[in-house]
Amino acid sequence: MRVRAAPPGQTKDRATVNISPGLRVTHCPVNVAGIPWENVQALRRKGVDARLVVFERGRLHPEADWSLDRRGSFLRRQATQWRALARLLPKTDVFHFYFGLTLVPKSVQFPILRALRKKSVFHYLGSDIRGRSREELAYGKRANAEIVGSFDALRWVPEAHMIPPGLDLRPYMPAPPSDRERPLVVHAPSNREKKGTAHVIAACEALGLELDIVEGVPHEEARERYARADIAVDQLNAGWHGIFALEAMALGKPVVTYLRPELVEQAERAYGTKVPIVSATKETLVDALRPLVESPARRREVGAASRAYVERVHDIDRVADRLLDIYSRL
Repeated sequence: MRVRAAPPGQTKDRATVNISPGLRVTHCPVNVAGIPWENVQALRRKGVDARLVVFERGRLHPEADWSLDRRGSFLRRQATQWRALARLLPKTDVFHFYFGLTLVPKSVQFPILRALRKKSVFHYLGSDIRGRSREELAYGKRANAEIVGSFDALRWVPEAHMIPPGLDLRPYMPAPPSDRERPLVVHAPSNREKKGTAHVIAACEALGLELDIVEGVPHEEARERYARADIAVDQLNAGWHGIFALEAMALGKPVVTYLRPELVEQAERAYGTKVPIVSATKETLVDALRPLVESPARRREVGAASRAYVERVHDIDRVADRLLDIYSRL
């Protein structure tokens, strides 16, 4: 397989991807934030025999080609996983693991793959590595490659490939912010404490804004609620944005979140474009929101720049090209 993938920001028509027939890739064993499913769908569009196998279907992102639906005791669940591995080995060239998880215990997973000349990738998604020591993350070196989704995450796995998460932009029709005097703010915390939700609530109360907190609903419903909003607030602690911010940007919304300045500079150098997110801390959130609240034109301006940024950097087809480039080097 020969691959020349366009870097983020390069137009698609200049990317060249030559795939030898029959490349078979299994992504597993979870579908965190829908990222694995997006990757699999994009790889299929490029002619790869790709599939997603999960331990169980998630409530928010149930998409998968095969769910093992493990039941019973630890030993019974392990037996289910081993049967799945035996079924997948003859039809897989590359195992693409997510969230630090493997189909069977790592101590035996990688010796089996090496013995059968199968390749593997560990793809980290943020909270699985954040704050962990090098020793705690040493298991990742057993795979043939490691991937992280942001420059921030390279702090924890410096040797990893950095591939930003991708979105299939087709379902995200831009919905520019409204002109209403009392804008609607949307916030979708996976963990209220970690995302700073109490400060988001306080800031919206201080400015007299409506607030829609989206939690525990199916992804389609969540996206509909994002589309109705005028401003999105992501998180106030982590230092970089998450998938929710990308979805809001794809819908043409201005996004407010905490970004570490050095990471913004690094991303802008790498991507060749400005990061149009409004950065704020819990102490500055009210002041960061105020210009967006007071000016519908400013909301629309930042929202339009946000959509353009996602198209340039996070289009899933470009991300798939970069995955293929990594597979070709294993």
